[in-house]
Amino acid sequence: MADLPDETEASDELESRDEAESPDESELPQETVEEAERLTHLARDVEGDEADAYRNERDELLAEQDFVARVREDEARSVLVLHPADWLEDSTIQVERIEDTERAVEIPLDGPGDPDDWDDIDAHNRAVAATVREQHGDVHGANAEAFADFMSNHYARPVESATDEEVTEFCTEYFPRNAWPTDEEKSIVETSVELVFDCV
Repeated sequence: MADLPDETEASDELESRDEAESPDESELPQETVEEAERLTHLARDVEGDEADAYRNERDELLAEQDFVARVREDEARSVLVLHPADWLEDSTIQVERIEDTERAVEIPLDGPGDPDDWDDIDAHNRAVAATVREQHGDVHGANAEAFADFMSNHYARPVESATDEEVTEFCTEYFPRNAWPTDEEKSIVETSVELVFDCV
């Protein structure tokens, strides 16, 4: 398999997410897509050898399906692109090899998601918050519900896709101004968010 392009290199050759195939319709197994996204988020949150280890694990996972990953930096957000390895030669996309752009999967890593998916995303986020409440009690549950509202209404993305910056925005800006938290809820909100990630 050819070496992957630089993680920050933009790709003008691939279509936008609206025209690319959704993860649940791709030839890639859904669990592979989700794990590739998870490993990419982990790599973006750390540096050096640890980040390289996450990317290598992701690349090995995709190589089993003859796919590769790249991160395209758009103006408004970063997008994880998973596409067939045979589209590349010497780390460069060969346009003439792209017969069907729908073979690629594009996943926004930050920024707003697709509003058309809001209902499904909100239902997912509320289910995660309900799990937090069931497993960890009403205080953490209330905080998890506030986080679910934040990710659904402000970003239209699943709670588990939140970046470090978005978690900070929630805890320091959205939560105290919009959730009307009690003192107890405020004192444990960061732990509550960690429990959200644990319960996904």
